Amino acid sequence: MSKKNKKQKVKPQVLKGFRDYVPSEQLAREAMLAKIRDSFELMGFLPLQTASLEFAETLLGSHYNEDSLNELFGFKGPDDVDMALRYEFTVSLARFVASNPTLPLPFRRYQYGNVWRVDKPGPGRYREFMQFDIDIVGTQNLLADSEIIAGMVSTMQNLDVKNFKVRFSNRKILNGLMEYASISPEKSSDVMRVVDKLDKQGRDAVILELGAGRIDVSGDKIKGVELENSQISKMEEFLDIASVKDTDALNNVEKLLGSIEISQTGIDELRTILINLENMDVDKSCREIDLTIVRGLGYYTGPVLETTLLDLPEYGSVFSGGRYDNLVDRFLGRSIPAVGSSIGVDRLLAALIALDALKMKRATSQVLVTVMDKERLPDYLKLLRELRAAGIASEIFSGDTKNLTKQIKYGDKVGIPFAVIAGSDEFENGMVTVKNMQAGKEKAKETSDREEWLKAEDIQETIKVDTLIAYIKEKTSA
Repeated sequence: MSKKNKKQKVKPQVLKGFRDYVPSEQLAREAMLAKIRDSFELMGFLPLQTASLEFAETLLGSHYNEDSLNELFGFKGPDDVDMALRYEFTVSLARFVASNPTLPLPFRRYQYGNVWRVDKPGPGRYREFMQFDIDIVGTQNLLADSEIIAGMVSTMQNLDVKNFKVRFSNRKILNGLMEYASISPEKSSDVMRVVDKLDKQGRDAVILELGAGRIDVSGDKIKGVELENSQISKMEEFLDIASVKDTDALNNVEKLLGSIEISQTGIDELRTILINLENMDVDKSCREIDLTIVRGLGYYTGPVLETTLLDLPEYGSVFSGGRYDNLVDRFLGRSIPAVGSSIGVDRLLAALIALDALKMKRATSQVLVTVMDKERLPDYLKLLRELRAAGIASEIFSGDTKNLTKQIKYGDKVGIPFAVIAGSDEFENGMVTVKNMQAGKEKAKETSDREEWLKAEDIQETIKVDTLIAYIKEKTSA
């Protein structure tokens, strides 16, 4: 073959900021998603799936330009239409609600799927990732906020996370704090951004950054907000109060900010939520008021919520949200109140694997039917059919070799727990041999003597073929 006609190879590579999920990770992710979905459906949330591609105007507003479109995965599509991949679910939810005026409200929905952001990739940070959201749309009733918090707690419990905290505050209290400390609207967002660092950086670092700035651990200069000393003193008053949790914190902040109407409203709302959670019997050890929580300064209008894993604080918040009462304003020119929370699926999955809270498996099959004699293929297929009919996930070895050792190695490599072995003699006598792959692997760690290994209990047993279903069910339920 001439060089000219030589087939050009394509390098097998993944785009920067994207990733593949190997079967073991995807199985773990599917198991986690199923538990989350079950938790939400138990509370009456309904599934919604919106389009992955939206009009650029839908995502960015009518005054978007080429630069803002380039901040998303945006492009010119068919019919000369500007479009982009969704970067979250909330805008699509707003579009859906606005375009369905007969939708019964409140609307309780959950949605999960991939979203895309043109952010700089980094460790654990991807341009394509999955989110799982719950929202209640169309009510200002604080029962909705309480339900979201209860759902966050019950979901984490259903995922077998033992040590977590759902913390919540109210943006209205923080808005009143800005008024109390005489901080201008122009500086408020910068101040709140610094306060949001309290957990990670500590009180001293926050105070320095509210003033002239500080030097971080790497030696870099962190620019300060440059508040006046009197303003910093008032912020310190608040931070001292905020170090206390729940009702004591509310009582103390009421003494400091209660004369400011918006703060008092926020305090009263948190008290109502606490009473609701108490009546719902939401575990006190799993939730608390934390007045330092900020979350998305320009986005939320009331209660704000976040979930942290106490054994893995470096993972940050894994399930967060709050009240946002400006939903659908872009589409209808009026607001519809809403409250919701979102799970960063990939971050939570990594955390659950690190906590050993998810049972990892590599295969969906519980049984591998090996093929020793191709003339008895109808008998092997009958075994396969009966196993599947009994609800036992099974596969037949469909490779090209009839070498039993290689077939067993395949089953072991992909993580199938049991192998069924039978030849002509076994079929004639109505018998099969079942090999417990995991037990064999564990025994192999203890001995290198094959005879001793074969004699070990539970590694392999020869049983009557008509008892195979019961035998596998007993072993897999143990």
